[in-house]
Amino acid sequence: MTQRKILTRRGLIHGAALGTGGLLLSGCDKLYSQPGFRATLESAEQWHQATQRWLGGGALAREYAPSDMSPVFRANGNRSVADPSYRQHFDQAFERWVLTVDGLVRQPLALPLSMLRTMPQRTQITRHDCVEGWSAIGKWEGPQLKHVLDMAGLGEKARYIVFHCADSFGAARYYESIDLADAYHPQTILAWRLNDRPLDEAHGAPIRARIERQLGYKHAKYVMRIEAVESLDGVYGGKGGFWEDSSGYAWYAGI
Repeated sequence: MTQRKILTRRGLIHGAALGTGGLLLSGCDKLYSQPGFRATLESAEQWHQATQRWLGGGALAREYAPSDMSPVFRANGNRSVADPSYRQHFDQAFERWVLTVDGLVRQPLALPLSMLRTMPQRTQITRHDCVEGWSAIGKWEGPQLKHVLDMAGLGEKARYIVFHCADSFGAARYYESIDLADAYHPQTILAWRLNDRPLDEAHGAPIRARIERQLGYKHAKYVMRIEAVESLDGVYGGKGGFWEDSSGYAWYAGI
């Protein structure tokens, strides 16, 4: 856990200063406990987000050729889910599972997996960069999130999209969030297939979010519900994601 926190903050600090790479800072956890240092990191994160968006927030992440795909695509985060409802859906091959889309939308949705699979699909071969220091290239397929949001019709006050997931760390449910700029990015998809096969449990079945211009912990697995909200303040711990709430990860993890 400590290594993950250092790597995340290292990328944020050095990325803000130099735009790339990283610098391992000794004593980072002690510094992070100081309010002044936390404020500096938060300002750096905001600077990083604004700079990346200004330099081309709508640009596509690099896509690769089939020959570049990794022989094994390592799973990140949880590899299994204990939630009884999920286990029942898993045993039924997700035949009765539905994706709930609600919150600040004009038309709440309950989309079965079969519908998500028959919607217009985007296929992309991209690199997954994990905050733990490894990467892998894989082929993802699924509908663009923007098509699902258009079906629901976002309300005027909607500013963020929250992914509610089936997996937990202890008593804390996993979740993540993105703003509308990333939600409507063409490479943000609800992937149900990896390397031409339906997702297995370790990789996030039945669907996972792919937000290709951000680090891997933003790519929520086991997505059960998508909620449109005006603010993240009242959502779980209020910082926009499980790792952001529990370990001080940057909410904006752009790469």
